[in-house]
Parts: sequence; C-alpha cells; structure tokens
Amino acid sequence: MSPVIRPAGAAEMPLLVEWAAAEGWNPGLADAATFHAADAEGFLLAEVAGLPVACLSAVRQGEEHGFIGFYIVRPDWRGKGLGLALWRAGMARLEGRVVGLDGVVAQQANYARSGFALAWRNVRFGAAAPRAVGGAEGEVVPAASVPFAALAALDARVFPAPREALLRAWLTAPGHRALAVRDGAGAVRGFGVLRPCREGAKIGPLTATGAPFARALFNALAEGAPGPVFLDLPEPNAAALALAGEAGMAPAFETARMYRGPAPALPLDEIFGLMSFELG
Repeated sequence: MSPVIRPAGAAEMPLLVEWAAAEGWNPGLADAATFHAADAEGFLLAEVAGLPVACLSAVRQGEEHGFIGFYIVRPDWRGKGLGLALWRAGMARLEGRVVGLDGVVAQQANYARSGFALAWRNVRFGAAAPRAVGGAEGEVVPAASVPFAALAALDARVFPAPREALLRAWLTAPGHRALAVRDGAGAVRGFGVLRPCREGAKIGPLTATGAPFARALFNALAEGAPGPVFLDLPEPNAAALALAGEAGMAPAFETARMYRGPAPALPLDEIFGLMSFELG
C-alpha cells in the first residue's frame, strides 16, 4: 500500500489531536494551533485514496536538530505498512540533523535499531490536587509583564535550538496560564505554563535557574488548577523529583528520551517540566 504523505495544514491539525485523544494521550485544548506553530510543514499526514489514516511529526528545530513524535496510525489501518512509510518520510525530512524523540520504553529497542541511543528517562507525575511545596523564592508575575526576550533566553538555555514562534504561541494560547518569577534584583529566573487538557491540566514547560524559583512557579501554577495536574520531568533532575514528591504527585508514565546523533548538552537541573513529549 502506497499512501500519499504530505504536510498537514492548520485546518487539519484538530483531526490529528483527536487521534491523539483517542490514544489516551490527553492533549491540550489548544494543541492544534500551538503544535502547528512549531513547524508549519512538520506534521505529516498519510492518506489512502484521499482518506487520512496516519500521522507523524518531524519538526525541524533550528538548522541542526529535529524531533519525531505524534506517531499514530488509525487502529483500522494498522499492519499495512503505513507506519513504516511515515517513519521513513519523517526521517528523510530530518536528514542531516540530530534527531530526538520521547518513546515509550517498550519501543526503545526498535528505535535503537534505527540508530537512536538512550539519553535519559522522562517521567510523568500526576496528582488530583498537588500540595503546595516549601522552599519557594521569588516574585511570581504574569509572563506577559516581563520582556519576551528574557523568557526566550531562559528557554534557549534548556533547548538545543531557537523556538521563539512556538514559545510565543505557547505563552499566549487560549486557556494557557503563563507565569514568570523574578529574584530580589528583578532578574527573570524562570517561567512556566499551565496548559488545560482534555482531562485536568499539564504544567510545562517549567524552567528555572534554581529549585526555589521552580517551586514558586509550581505553587502558583498548580493553585486552583483543574485536576488532575501532571508534570513531565527529566529523571536526572533530583530537585524536580523532590518537588513532585513533596507535592504528593505519583509517577504515572515514562518515556525514553533518545537521540540519533550526539545528544545535546542540556542543563537538566534547570528543566523542572517539559513542554510536551511530542515536541521535546
């Protein structure tokens, strides 16, 4: 079976998000628009006789990196080679780049056969109503009240390539609650976003130059949030694990962060919450 594979348009993104919801991925309510902002041609759609049957994201990030995700074949079309065709198209689109993905641990061996190596584990923590955590420092303010350049600079510390268009969309999406934290001298030391989802909400990204600033942001974002609340964090960040534990959150899911090519040297101790498993 030879599908037609092409970029999904903005108007088709809601269909892909519905497929994600059917898989139990609990997408954000504004994901269709924000994801498309990451790379307007980065979400591939496979069609058979004009019928959409599968999708995959192969998002270009800067000039040297890319990320694979959103890998879905409709259940009634599985086992027909469509997934493999999409995978090859996505990898071809990212040829010559370092490519990352967040895959379920059970598929780690399959990804390894495609040249991917494990870098670390990401763990999703969740709680119906997270508790406030102690040790918080800094003044929490709306993200819109601080210069965007300051937020973009913090994001550039924890991501291997510029993603300002996506960041702007994420901070301002309908329903998203975006906050920043400043130290006593007025310097911006972190930011975070609460993203309403089909079920509850997810906190991410949650980026800070120190655990006390991350704790202040977490408390402000989680307060009054519709539960359950989820936080996806890199397991090597011990301070993030401690925050989640103190908040009464329990592990619910994990992924294997893998790269084909040299894994970027990211300061994981500043990443207290990932933006999404689909985009890195």
